[in-house]
Amino acid sequence: MPSMRLRELNIGCVGGGTGLPGLFGGLKGNPWLRLSAVVTMFDSGGSSGQLRDELGVLPPGDVLKCALALARNEREARSVLLSRLPTLEQHDRLAGHTGGNLLLSMMETYSGDFLAAVDGLRGLLGCRGRVFPVSVERASICAEYADGSCTRGEVEVDAGQARGHEVRRIWLEPQVSIHPVVADAIRSFDAVIIGPGRFFTSLMPPLLVRGVKEALAEMRGPILLISNLLTEGSGMEGFTAADAASWVERTIGRQVDVVIANTSRPSSEALARYAAEHKTPLELGDLDTGIDAVLGPFWKTDIARHDRRRLSFAVWSVLSAWLLQEVAEPVPRVQQVSGSPSAAG
Repeated sequence: MPSMRLRELNIGCVGGGTGLPGLFGGLKGNPWLRLSAVVTMFDSGGSSGQLRDELGVLPPGDVLKCALALARNEREARSVLLSRLPTLEQHDRLAGHTGGNLLLSMMETYSGDFLAAVDGLRGLLGCRGRVFPVSVERASICAEYADGSCTRGEVEVDAGQARGHEVRRIWLEPQVSIHPVVADAIRSFDAVIIGPGRFFTSLMPPLLVRGVKEALAEMRGPILLISNLLTEGSGMEGFTAADAASWVERTIGRQVDVVIANTSRPSSEALARYAAEHKTPLELGDLDTGIDAVLGPFWKTDIARHDRRRLSFAVWSVLSAWLLQEVAEPVPRVQQVSGSPSAAG
């Protein structure tokens, strides 16, 4: 085989919620990857939504979780910054907020610049990688369902799906623009990974921001989509990884190059528990010609969570194959990831 000079790869990961931090947990141990998060900024629920509404700051929760996942001492940082404050006499409005959300909101308030606040938090935590808010402008996620009804807000869109409403269209209101620093970062990535995470409220919103499509068009590397393990309520009945890829492609105007999808199943008891919530294993579906599929057993417990080590090995196999594609034989259209102990945790 022809020789190849190894180099550190600059990888951008798009999403939010709990999916992206989980992905970082597996990838950050790879010395050949320089990781960056491009994070959704349209959270309307919980502590983040309350701080946004009361203080006029940007919702800090998803950015905080990604920064903690990249922190030098993740366990210790999480134990402090994800702890929720108790009800305090004369300070009951602080109750229920995490220390990290309050810290990041305070840093934004005093600096007047959310991006500077995030970089300051990154420095405090000793993060191995950068965290970029996709936009520093405020907006809400809006959706139109198949029956013609519409809703506004991240929590409301998720609730509608849970009640059986199928999302037909999704947008941001008002339309907001990508931060120039983030656009430059996306253009420089060697590859972009989308997911895992709630599809319509964590993965799609960053792609809807004005300027993201154009930045991705100038990004020369591959786009990987990590398929979720489950659908997200009866409104997503029959939804597949192929459907997710089609939504992404229509939004960004370029093809998804690789879909990484799960083939394993948990116990029948776990499946029954999720079925009671109208959540079923997400099938691959019929991918468009030109999309590679990397399939493997990524669901290893009764909790719907990707096995970090297996997923990180799968991502690295895709990235290394992409580097070799000009000097090696073509990569097979479908690759099966081994479930042997040598390739998994």
